[in-house]
Amino acid sequence: MTQEGEWPLPRSYGDAAAEYAVVRDGGAGLIDLSARGRIEVKGSEAVQFLNGLITNDVKALELGAWMHAAFPNVQGRLIAETRVLRLPSGRFLFDTEATTRERVLKTLERFTLAGDFHVTDLTEEIALVSLQGARAEDIIKAVIGEEAAQVERERIATLQWNSQPLPLIRATHTAEDGFDLFVSASDAAPLCEALTAAGGKPIGFDALEVLRIEAGVPRYGIDMDETNVVLEALADDAVSFTKGCYIGQEIIARIHWRGHVAKKLAGIILDAEGEPKRDDKIRSVEGKEIGRLTSTAFSPRLGRVVALGYVKYDYLAPETEVRIVSGEAEHPARVASLPLVRGSWGEPLEGSIEVRA
Repeated sequence: MTQEGEWPLPRSYGDAAAEYAVVRDGGAGLIDLSARGRIEVKGSEAVQFLNGLITNDVKALELGAWMHAAFPNVQGRLIAETRVLRLPSGRFLFDTEATTRERVLKTLERFTLAGDFHVTDLTEEIALVSLQGARAEDIIKAVIGEEAAQVERERIATLQWNSQPLPLIRATHTAEDGFDLFVSASDAAPLCEALTAAGGKPIGFDALEVLRIEAGVPRYGIDMDETNVVLEALADDAVSFTKGCYIGQEIIARIHWRGHVAKKLAGIILDAEGEPKRDDKIRSVEGKEIGRLTSTAFSPRLGRVVALGYVKYDYLAPETEVRIVSGEAEHPARVASLPLVRGSWGEPLEGSIEVRA
């Protein structure tokens, strides 16, 4: 379980298995992500400062678009993962995990005295709710409208809700189709009521945790932290390899251009019963230690235990046989591509499991 106060979610709303099934079996789950941090940046020098702080290219980010990025330290290690929205008003909105909110805020605030660069923590003023599942588009269409339901990935639909602006993006936390809605805190309750009336079902922490592990979504402090080089934990789309200098760029670029990281976050599927836990070692079939687990869960869809973990580069190929060492027990397992379960979000990848409602 997470630290107290990190999530507003209950463990479940009565039946975690049913909540999981809503998202995986063609429905739509409503998830309160308001504990995440939301930080606004604006000013004539915002692009210049931000491009020196994060891994992706702010200058290339169009108005009305968003992207993944990371805050690295000078060693290229991960301080925080974030999503960056460039709103039509010219403001930037950073969305990051609850555990990295203060890190992002402090990193940005260091530059507020250096020029026209203004930072405001809007976490208490703006709520974040997510609708996840194959029915999400239909529900968004019914409640918000056709324009919102048809928003393209990596674009922002800025609409109105109760006469207030409602930025909305198409995004997944579960490997299912989904939408994230950034709504004023005062309007969050009526919006959730409307989404629920249209068919959205509240999802608690336990179901979300299984869904995000199946989807290969890492959590800061669990699957990644400041000991990880950015490229070990995050996909390459969070990094620009062509823009100018930023903190940690030299190390990150060197790793990229030499070909690969030494280890990377991967999926693991157990081939037999077992109860592995975080930090259990991963060994090759020859007995060589090649990694460790970071998150584990029983996957109802696959009918077996699945995990996320770091695996050395030479063993990352899908279907590579490995062994999980848990106490005195050793469990046969195999490496798999992420996501482990791919639902309505996209086409199946080699080594992943396709799931259709």
